[in-house]
Amino acid sequence: MRKGILTIAAVGLLATGGLTACGDDDSGGQASSAKTPKIGVILPDSKSSVRWETADRKFLKEAFEAAGVQYDIQNAQNDKTAFQTIADQMITGGVTVLMIVNLDSGTGKAVLDKAKSQGVATIDYDRLTLGGSAQYYVSFDNETVGKLQGEGLAKCLTAQGAKNPVVSYLNGSPTDNNATLFKNGYDSVLKPKFDAKEYVKGPEDAVPAWDNAQATTIFEQQLTKANGKIDGVLAANDGLGNAAISVLKKNKLNGKVPVTGQDASTEGLQNILAGDQCMTVYKAVREEANAASDLAIALAKGEKKDTGQTVKDPEGGRDVPSVLLTPKAIYKENVKDVIADGYVTKEEVCAGTYAKLCADAGIS
Repeated sequence: MRKGILTIAAVGLLATGGLTACGDDDSGGQASSAKTPKIGVILPDSKSSVRWETADRKFLKEAFEAAGVQYDIQNAQNDKTAFQTIADQMITGGVTVLMIVNLDSGTGKAVLDKAKSQGVATIDYDRLTLGGSAQYYVSFDNETVGKLQGEGLAKCLTAQGAKNPVVSYLNGSPTDNNATLFKNGYDSVLKPKFDAKEYVKGPEDAVPAWDNAQATTIFEQQLTKANGKIDGVLAANDGLGNAAISVLKKNKLNGKVPVTGQDASTEGLQNILAGDQCMTVYKAVREEANAASDLAIALAKGEKKDTGQTVKDPEGGRDVPSVLLTPKAIYKENVKDVIADGYVTKEEVCAGTYAKLCADAGIS
């Protein structure tokens, strides 16, 4: 992956049209300015992370309505057949741009290729489709996300004075390229510690489809396999982290075993405030949605923008024009930053028994 990272400020230029718009020199997949601009978006599910429905849908909808363009946002609910059916319906229904969050690269590639053959412009949103044909890729620097998780777990283990801690992995879905990138990131921090015998590598499993229920079962098996001796959990997102925490609670180990996360979900932030989760990674979804919608709106009007950076598709060998945003590590002391940014509300995070924990964390 190319390491050039756009800051949020730079993406602000993109969102306000500060990057160059030009005619497209690739006739395949470029929306015609003669057609009525209409943008289709396919979200992946609503179970792996609450963000897709509570954040991405909301922010994309706001951006499209502000621009006055027609749009259709649907959720495939982790069903590959439904994903393809939705795409077919959107293409038949006249979308000029199709933005997808793939369920896996095979399904995603088939949808992108069909859209291109029908003259529909395409964008990979959040997840790169390996071997695909999307004209743009908009996401976060996902290896940096993983690096922040690895650094966070190491920080929390050090704070606890852990000696030769056993660390288990709950990786994301094996069909999600992002999960591979996250693992590359946290391996870059933790593998040297395993190699140096500072840490002990514990059980490691990928969680199919980021399924939290399966993650609970998997972590129960990990804890049994390790004879109850797991000192830290690298969980790839907040849902998987909460699954591990639920098992740790049953074994009266919550708060004693640092657990990572990602997405800065309400549940994840509450777990951090309660001391059950070490950290999460905040990704400003509003900025991601704004960057993607800006590109989609331009394509829908027959324009193409220069993002100023690319990401190499390792399967297709293509340099995909990209926008990569910068993630941020969140610990108890800066949970308030996520609330201040408007991603979640104080009322959501600080409800009930969390009110005092919020006050103690300086959330007012």
